[in-house]
Amino acid sequence: MKLEDEIQQRAFKNAYQKAHLNVVFTAGWLQQRLAAAFKPYGLTLPQYNVLRILRGQHPKPATVNLLIERMLDKTSNASRIVDKLEAKHLVTRQICPSNRRAVDIRITEAGLELLRQTESLADGQSQGLHNLSAEEAAQLSDLLDKIRD
Repeated sequence: MKLEDEIQQRAFKNAYQKAHLNVVFTAGWLQQRLAAAFKPYGLTLPQYNVLRILRGQHPKPATVNLLIERMLDKTSNASRIVDKLEAKHLVTRQICPSNRRAVDIRITEAGLELLRQTESLADGQSQGLHNLSAEEAAQLSDLLDKIRD
């Protein structure tokens, strides 16, 4: 569906305004779909993001600062997310032996298993990106990188 129909706006100031609105609208649309897919697993998008970061670090530990640096949503509270994941037995926290002020965070086997179960949910194919060819998806990614340069 075209942006004009989605937001019921027929005219835009220029192509840049339309592109900006389209990026913002589409990002929200993708997040809503993904959040709905993770809901049955009791996971939020920021929690899923932290688990993926920890899986990438595995078996090495991560710190809250490392999580903050790598998180997609910079407004999320990493410490609170870790608290919730620990309560679900998906991560562990231990005082770092070499720096008593730091806390080592690791993904548990249950966390790894949950990521295995939910892997296909985050795959772009299930979130509307399947409408693009591989070449178009690469081009889109390059254009989004160019915007941030």
